[in-house]
Amino acid sequence: MIRRADSCEIEYREHMRDGDGTVKLTHLITAPSELNDKGRLFSRITLEPGCSIGYHIHDKDAELFYILKGTGEYNDNGEIRTVYPGDVTICPTGEGHGIANRTEEVLEFVAVIVYA
Repeated sequence: MIRRADSCEIEYREHMRDGDGTVKLTHLITAPSELNDKGRLFSRITLEPGCSIGYHIHDKDAELFYILKGTGEYNDNGEIRTVYPGDVTICPTGEGHGIANRTEEVLEFVAVIVYA
């Protein structure tokens, strides 16, 4: 199966996880069944300058980010670290994270949420 880019669902979320601004999610899957019910999200996320996804804890799943473009401030369990294109962040079950774009450039990354 191939899903063409122009057929992916686009969603906009205001203040995602109590973050700033509007986050754009381009959903690359349509349902968890496309991940063999092992996860619930596989999306390209776009943060315009000043936007963020607020800090949150993953209870029953884990989340990974693959940074595609831009520079971000990644909150890794309370420690702020800078992420760059090519970096991968891993937030295991029971830990927390958030990400912010504090630059004048767009920040884009792929996010995957898998069940624990």
